[in-house]
Amino acid sequence: MGLTSRKVLILAVLLAVGLFVVTIWLWPRLSRGTPRVVLGRIGLLFATQVAVFVAVGLVANNSFLFYGSWSDLFGRKQDLGSFVDHSAGGTHVTVMDTQRTPTPGGSVPSVAGQVQRIVVSGPKSGIDSTAYVYLPPEYFRPGFVHRTFPVAVVLTGYPGMAENLIKGLNYPKTAWQLAKDGKMQPMVLVMLRPTVAPPRDTECVDIPRGPQTETFFAKDLPLAVSRTYRVGREPKSWGIIGNSTGGYCALKIAMHHPERYSVGVGLSAYYKAPVDPTTGDLFRGDKQLRNRSDLLWSLDNRPQGPVSLLVTSSKKGEGNLRATRTFISKVKAPSHVSSIILDSGGHNFNTWRREIPPALEWMSGRLYSN
Repeated sequence: MGLTSRKVLILAVLLAVGLFVVTIWLWPRLSRGTPRVVLGRIGLLFATQVAVFVAVGLVANNSFLFYGSWSDLFGRKQDLGSFVDHSAGGTHVTVMDTQRTPTPGGSVPSVAGQVQRIVVSGPKSGIDSTAYVYLPPEYFRPGFVHRTFPVAVVLTGYPGMAENLIKGLNYPKTAWQLAKDGKMQPMVLVMLRPTVAPPRDTECVDIPRGPQTETFFAKDLPLAVSRTYRVGREPKSWGIIGNSTGGYCALKIAMHHPERYSVGVGLSAYYKAPVDPTTGDLFRGDKQLRNRSDLLWSLDNRPQGPVSLLVTSSKKGEGNLRATRTFISKVKAPSHVSSIILDSGGHNFNTWRREIPPALEWMSGRLYSN
């Protein structure tokens, strides 16, 4: 039984309730002051509290998916699997396995689409990263065999797990439903976390003498995906979206690389890379690199490219509202900016689940394929 399975959660809740009932039932018998009785009281109270703690933790994890599996919880490494070459020229993509999509008809790709777990190897950045690729049902239908599809790169926050994008934020299911309802075109989703050099939070920066994270997302990832799947190769076919740290990365990558991405979406994004114990020294004293990673500085001091940007915040519950409004005011042609400002909503999955459907619909209207 998996960490996020309903059975594990139900068992944990039943155990906590059962221990609580047993404690109440036995308490009169444990009222004496003998050492054995005192130890019994301590043991029951301790077991009940641990059971309640575990149950509450599982409920929180199922809601926010801090950990996607037991191996993730205990930090176990997983084998990368065998290499599968999908073209004569090589693709730098290792396909690990395929999975059912969380949509009706999940076992039939032409009905529900398909999720593939892959490893992307970046020759320019030297970074290897796991990702999940959602292929829409149309990808498997005969009438679309000669068609290329637009791509949305989807990023988690930090530290985040790529599985969260599937199980917690429901990107494949949302994209499937929106396409079924005719609100967006079928798109390929490439879902991963921005932490491609774990455990370090690289903030999608090409760190001097360190991980070249921006290069991975701007060059290696698009090249690998376009060599492996039937997707467009022009900027008009590529968008990037993320929440929190992933939102900052999405905006930065789109702004700095309009030759690769034409659309960038930042859900609850911030606009300047922090420097803290999780990031380490990102810039190595390079003031130009530090300034370049400040998106507000970039809008004032660097040429703005032909990209469409979407930013989100809320009037109550988000700390980025003021910076978001400043960002909006600084965007000039040929760039374009739109926004989603909720009346209230915190920095959490519930808020992002409210923003993702309109964000995907907005993104779809700005991406094109042949």
